[in-house]
Parts: sequence; structure tokens; C-alpha cells
Amino acid sequence: MRPRICYTPPMRISSLLLIAIISASVLAAESPRPANESADRKDQAAPDAIYYDGAIYTGEGFANDHPHVVEAMAVGGGKVLAIGSNRAILRLSGPNTVLHDLDTARSSTYIFPGFNDAHTHLGSAGQTKLHLDLTGVGSLDEMLSRIGEYAAHAPTGHWITGGNWDHTLWAQKSLPTRQDLDKVTGNHPTFLDRIDGHIAIANSAALAAAGITGKTVPPQGGAIDVDANGEPTGILRESAQGLVEKVTPPPTAEERRKGDQLAINDALAHGITSVQDFSEWEDFLTFEQMEAEGHLKLRVSEWLPFKAPLAELLKMRAHHDPSDPMLHTGMLKGFMDGSLGSRTAAMKAPYADDPANTGLSQYTQPQLNAMAIERAMAGFQLGFHAIGDRATAMALDAFSQPEISRSARNRIEHAQVVDPADIPRFKQLGVIASMQPNHLLTDMNWAEARLGSQRAAYSYAWRAFLKAGVPLAFGTDYPVEPITPFRGLYAAVTRMNVEGSKTYYPANAITRGQALAAYTQGSAYAEFAEQHKGLLAPGYDADFILVDRDLYRVSPPALLTTQVLETDVAGKSAYIRKKLN
Repeated sequence: MRPRICYTPPMRISSLLLIAIISASVLAAESPRPANESADRKDQAAPDAIYYDGAIYTGEGFANDHPHVVEAMAVGGGKVLAIGSNRAILRLSGPNTVLHDLDTARSSTYIFPGFNDAHTHLGSAGQTKLHLDLTGVGSLDEMLSRIGEYAAHAPTGHWITGGNWDHTLWAQKSLPTRQDLDKVTGNHPTFLDRIDGHIAIANSAALAAAGITGKTVPPQGGAIDVDANGEPTGILRESAQGLVEKVTPPPTAEERRKGDQLAINDALAHGITSVQDFSEWEDFLTFEQMEAEGHLKLRVSEWLPFKAPLAELLKMRAHHDPSDPMLHTGMLKGFMDGSLGSRTAAMKAPYADDPANTGLSQYTQPQLNAMAIERAMAGFQLGFHAIGDRATAMALDAFSQPEISRSARNRIEHAQVVDPADIPRFKQLGVIASMQPNHLLTDMNWAEARLGSQRAAYSYAWRAFLKAGVPLAFGTDYPVEPITPFRGLYAAVTRMNVEGSKTYYPANAITRGQALAAYTQGSAYAEFAEQHKGLLAPGYDADFILVDRDLYRVSPPALLTTQVLETDVAGKSAYIRKKLN
């Protein structure tokens, strides 16, 4: 049975007529007009807004590095109505049309299609912003100092949650322990995720609340680290985190709403107009409430948990209109393994720096195959988190089952380390490689040590995927990495660290156009939205950004300091940094 396509909302007939009329007018305007042709255009519907005298990248030609650039664009009814020369587009204006002079030659203002982030966790990002944020702490001492300061101002017995710590940034690179946390947390149960979300540290109070001892058997796919005495160190890996999560007080509705709004604001401020998101169901209900109030300004395709019972998944899918262009449910997200940073990614051979370890698989192959078939037959698109080469092979084996359609646009999320022999299988099975190039900027400091040079050479293999004809969809994995797409563009085209002092296997770098295409059209294709997202062309969603530099032509380092001046979703300003004339 062919899976149900996510959504391709039908355009209203009135919009189609308006676009057809205006497009015909543009063609006529681009051609010499007979002397007796009337200049009166009052009989035609006018655009809501026109952007002119600019450099407007439509997105056409990105994939083959022949970008299409126009001077002007007309927008109306949430759609792009027409693109073309100043002369042609300005002739379409009416008395109520708002004219925006880009004046690109002097003001350095450029328009690009809005970015579609193919992999986010808005709910998690929002809660990190509200609670203890340890992003970027440079040592264990700094981490403990931040925790102690937070604990000193927390109500008695209040749980301390949050995290985003990364021990690979520390000189010693040793994991923290519960005893470390106990020194500064007092009577506060504390549970703090590592930046990748695949391991977490709990203090003694949190372990006690969850009933975890040295004799606790971890759930399938998880691990509880113990010390030489057989006692828990506080480090919980993968599914073992759930033992503490189930006793951790959930955020209040007010806290969740505030956090979700902060995450959405962050996305819009960085030029993101659409996200493909994996948050909790309560976050989706919060987005739904925001939409009903007219406050949802970011397009959200919300993933559902692959491991949930099928009856529950069907109920969640039926809860909201699948053709809603602002908010709907999308694919099912499943986890095959963990992460390289935590050494929980499932590998075919042991880690080079941990010879006894091949990572943690979350499923047996028979389990995975049976669940994948059941959900695919129910019409769901499937997306599997797979970072190690063994995890990727397992995901591909599941997709190869005859009951699973090759046209379902199933996805592998991350695909960081893939056996070269498995890359052609993506193409054969119609699988999309949904990747986050910004991960390389963090991982390149230690990835080769984890993998060894032979495996490292085929990791983060963007060019190899494109060469094999595999569709790429780019995202950030926010909040594991910052949500800015410009950092990802830089990584994709340079494979260098931010300082420009180190390069990581540059043969797998891709071109500027290919990276922009993966972040716009590729991401749209991955959510069945390529007929109305990813381009600035007549009939497409008027989702675009104004930036302070030419993303296609500036030097790669200049990408990192790009400023978004305005983000428009459905033709309306969702974020403004600098007001146009």
C-alpha cells in the first residue's frame, strides 16, 4: 500500500486565476507593447506587495549552480504572484500595493527563498532556554559553577533540568559523575542532558527518585554506567534516560508555551520559514493553540514517535487537518542508535578509541522490520535516526522489505557514517539522506579519533550522496546545534572549522548552490512539499528572507556572520531586524 503523502494543499481557484492573470501580464510587459495598447491596468487584481530594484534569488538553478536572479517580485494572498524585471512587475501595482525598494546596489539587501530546516526539536530547545543551559561550558569546573549558581536560587526541592553540556570541549574530556553534581546541587534532584540528548547525568537524588541502583537492569537499547564498585556513576545512556524522565516533573502549560515561543522566535530570526520538527505531543498541541490564536508564524511539520502503538499514531494523525499549510503531522521518527560523541552510535566495527565498544542498537532487525512494515502499510512516511554505519544498514534493510514502497520518500536522519557500499542502496530504495552539515564543525575535533582514518574518510559524505543521485535535505538538529543555517552552509562548502585552521576530508564538500538547494528545495521534497515550497516562483508560498549579503557569492567565512534583516512567511513579516523603505 502506498503511504499517504503528507500534504499538498490545493490552491484556491481564485489564487490560480490571479496568478495566471498576473503571470500573463508580466510576459506581456517583458515584450514590446503595441503603440495603441492601453496602459490602464485597473481591471486586474493588484498584488499586496512588490519588492523591486533588488537581487532576488528564486532558487531555480541552485542544484546545477546556475542561479536564477530577478529584479522584482510580486506577492499576494500568501503566494508569489510574479517575478521579473522592475518594469514588468511594477506595472502590476495598484493603489493598495505596498512597494518595497530593495535598492540592492547601495543597501546590500538580497532576497532568498526561506530556509526549511529538515530536522529540529523546538520543544527541547525551548525548555533548554527556560531551564539550565550549559551550552559551550569549557570545563567540568565551569559546569559545576553554573549548576551551583542555579541551585542557589531554585526553590527548595525543585528539580534542576536542562543541559546541553559537551565534555568533548573539555581538556580532560571525562564524563561528569553524580558525585560531582552532588557537591553543588544540595537537595535538588538534578538531571542534565548532554548536548546530543543521547546520554545524561543524574545526581544521587535523581537516581534515588527513579529507584536506580547498581542492580537496575537497563531497558533495551540503554545502559547505566557503573563504577568499580558496581554503583551508578550517574551517566545514563539512550533509553535508560527514560527511567529518570518518567519521574521528572513535566513543564507547566505556561512554561511549555513560553519555551516553544522562544524557540520559534529563534528560528525566524535566523531565516527559517519552515521546520520539520520532533517534539512532544504536548508541544504540538501548544502549536495548535498558537495557530488558533493567530500567533503561529512558523510553518511546522510535526513528526510522531515511531515506537508509539499504531492505534495511538492513527489517532494523532487524525487529530489535525493534514492539509493545513501552517501546522500538520508528518513522518514517524525512529531511533536506530545514539551518537558519536557519546559513543552510542551503532558501528559495524569497534570504535577506534574504544575497542570494546560498537555502540547501542535500539532494535533487533526482526523487531524493526515488523514495526516498519506495519506503519508503512498504514500510510506513514518513515524517518530513522542512524548515525553509525551499522544503524544505517539496519534502517536500509528495513526499507528494503517488499511491503514498503520505494516512492514513500522514507528518510535516514543524520547518516553521518555510512559504509560506501550502502550509499547506492539509498538511491535504489528511494531513501532521502536528511543531514545536518553543521554537526561537522563540532565533531571534526574528535570524529577521526572515534572512527579511525578509513571510516572518517567516508563520514559526513554529502558529495558522495549527491554523486550517487541521493536526494539531500539539510537541517540543524536544533538545539543540538544552533539553528542558524548559515553555519551549515559554511560547513557544507568548506568542511573547515570556523577558524579556518583545520579541514576534514574536503573531497566530500559540495558547491554553494547544492547546499542552498538542500536547505530549501531538498527539504521541501523530503516533506512532499516541493510543488509549493523551496522556490520563489508563481504559485509558490511567499516564504522568503532578506539578508545583508549575497549568500551565493560572498566568501565562505562571510556566511558565518550573515544578518537576517527580515523573514516573511506567507507574504507577511514574521521577523524584522531592519525595516525596508
